[in-house]
Amino acid sequence: MDVPKTCLGAVLTAFGEPLKIMELKIPSELERGSLLVKVEAATICGSDVHLWEGALSGTLPVPLPVIPGHEFVGRIVRFGEGVERDSIGTPLALGDRIVWTHESCDECRACRVEREPSLCSNRRHYMFLRCTEYPYLTGGFAEYCYVLPKSGRLRVPDEVKSEWASAASCALRSVMQGFERLGAISAWESVVIQGSGPLGLFATAVAKNAGAGQIIVVGGPEQRLDVAKSWGADAVVSVEQYDAESRATRISELTDGRGADIVMELSGAPGAFVEGIQFARRGGRYVVIGQVGPNMDTLLPADVTKKQLTILGSWSGHTAQYWQALEFIRRTRDRFNFDLLISSRFRLDEINTAIERMRQFSEIKPVVFPGAA
Repeated sequence: MDVPKTCLGAVLTAFGEPLKIMELKIPSELERGSLLVKVEAATICGSDVHLWEGALSGTLPVPLPVIPGHEFVGRIVRFGEGVERDSIGTPLALGDRIVWTHESCDECRACRVEREPSLCSNRRHYMFLRCTEYPYLTGGFAEYCYVLPKSGRLRVPDEVKSEWASAASCALRSVMQGFERLGAISAWESVVIQGSGPLGLFATAVAKNAGAGQIIVVGGPEQRLDVAKSWGADAVVSVEQYDAESRATRISELTDGRGADIVMELSGAPGAFVEGIQFARRGGRYVVIGQVGPNMDTLLPADVTKKQLTILGSWSGHTAQYWQALEFIRRTRDRFNFDLLISSRFRLDEINTAIERMRQFSEIKPVVFPGAA
């Protein structure tokens, strides 16, 4: 398969300034275990917006210039030595569609002893690697991308659309990791989902599929809440219609004054963590997934103690969760209309419009097609 020496990519050179469409090197030599793919679809995550704003620089170093984008699907155009199968043993061929993970080292305590590769101390993250240094193509908003040697990689099932698979590769795999941390859901349990973005919507579908007795989604705007209802929410609480105090009152009313058995924070909004504690019943479970930025909340620890809450943090996900995400979409695609998540489609040269629309909550999950004319 013919591969050019350079390609176009959208590059972040300064926080808060428009991404620049630049010509980037395509590595001519691939490391053992790596792959080169032509990006077929790259969906925009809220984290891409936070990266552009500079809000993630306190979470991980951002050595500008970088290529944003970490939700992607690509077709294999070149193999590094030793690559014949994906991470679960499926044979790979030129032209196959794959999703791939951030790279964990498989050598540290987190990887080997704790078996938590998402907590790897040596992890290399896409969109956090300088694009002027080899292997250059380390973000999704480019025509080609480099699959790092130790990145998990999975062939995308034929039944799963590329834009669905791309969204699954961050939002849904993070949700899968959170549900794994949470444990089983019983048919009599109520679940409050904070946030109606892609994370919250996927969590709504997963909770419905798991048999939750009652699902309440707190979020907005209205178009997102409509998707939540179509995917199984029994009730929605609009943040545009209810303030923080009245939201807690409404959750209490909807749960017969007890509070929710399970609360899942997936909004990332300032104040949401403390608010979620008020939503939970005594003895409830609280999973925090969306709080990855620099937000600071003031908490009265006695609220946790008196309720005897179980609070679980959940960060990212790895190969198993990527596989679970793809399988969830493949197996439930007739039950949930995943096209409702994909709000608009953009060319690479329209990337700044797409990011701004995502920042303004005008989009649920925009998708960029880097190879589109």
